[in-house]
Amino acid sequence: MADTDVPVAVLGGGPAGLMAAEVIAAAGHRVDVYDAMPSVGRKFLLAGKGGLNLTHAEPFDRFLTRYGHASDALSDCLSAFDADALRGWARDLGVETFVGSSLRVFPSDMKAAPLLRHWLHRLRDAGVRFHARHRWTGWSDDEALVFHADSGEHVVDAKATVLALGGASWPRLGSDGTWVPLLAARGVEIAPLRASNCGFDGAGWSDHLRTRFAGSPVKAVTIRFEDADGASVERTGEFVVTATGVEGSLIYALSARLREVIERSGSVVIHVDLVPQRSLDWLTKTLGQSRGARSVGQHLKRLTGIDGVRAGLLYEAVAPAVLADPTALAAAIKAVPLTLLRPRPVDEAISTAGGVRFAALDECWMLRSLPGVFCAGEMVDWEAPTGGYLLNACFASGRAAGLGVVSWLQR
Repeated sequence: MADTDVPVAVLGGGPAGLMAAEVIAAAGHRVDVYDAMPSVGRKFLLAGKGGLNLTHAEPFDRFLTRYGHASDALSDCLSAFDADALRGWARDLGVETFVGSSLRVFPSDMKAAPLLRHWLHRLRDAGVRFHARHRWTGWSDDEALVFHADSGEHVVDAKATVLALGGASWPRLGSDGTWVPLLAARGVEIAPLRASNCGFDGAGWSDHLRTRFAGSPVKAVTIRFEDADGASVERTGEFVVTATGVEGSLIYALSARLREVIERSGSVVIHVDLVPQRSLDWLTKTLGQSRGARSVGQHLKRLTGIDGVRAGLLYEAVAPAVLADPTALAAAIKAVPLTLLRPRPVDEAISTAGGVRFAALDECWMLRSLPGVFCAGEMVDWEAPTGGYLLNACFASGRAAGLGVVSWLQR
């Protein structure tokens, strides 16, 4: 089936694609949105399952640094659609937001579904048409878009196209990276897709630690390590011991820099301070007290509060002789070494690093090698930690690509 009356095709119904569609439709152009899934916004809804973190309210200069090597490339689109702009956009949809104690921004009801429902209603009122279960398979010989749909092959000859197909994390929700060979075959430069905001496999736990503590949170600890440039990294929070290594919010926040060290050196050693609120001197003096008939474990718990999974990590990493030496034990508690060998597979990750390189895009987010084809969202080569940064950049880049399409159609 062929459809030649499609001025603009948006491929991907996540935040980036929907934002591009909204901008283009507002300029008076007809927009058709195609998505491989039975409905749009599935990963967006999953992101809001525990409370939709839309953006982050920290000062913009600090906010921008969260995007690492892509900060400069994203600066214009993020400054044009920053946290305040995103909150205003949500308000226009009838969704009020609030700033939490961590400066994370959430809808007042903490839910993604009402926002998406209001948004889709507004898009349909603007004339945007949606086509579910349409998986893009490339271009035809005459440069039309080709989709596999339930009804068979669907060919679309669009004047402009926005690709907002996501990375490769959560493939069951549609972000499976199958677009990579399609664009690579057209000469588009693409950085390999890698896991971001992910867990890591370690050098191997003992059966005791794995069977007793897998799934246990390790709270209020500080992780220190040297990044790929030799700079000292330190961050406090919590993580979770898994059957193969570690994951959780603290690990996710550090994942990009941990992954870079592993890519360069083959592994990374992190040092975990089990009691960051206590000094080394205090620990040394306290642990020097006689333990009498108490075991080492009882002594540790009574004097320092270290027990459970924190004690398990300590016993895993230090030699028995260290446990009997208060000075050595205090030093070990302040820097428990854990070796990480590799990120978990990309399809387990929250998000993806890599994708279409910025050098392949012009200032309007159009592919230099494919005039009239624009890219946005997570399929472009940037990454960010959780905390609202991911979603804000998806919205902002979608808006930028949409404006690029409007400019292209005017030209």
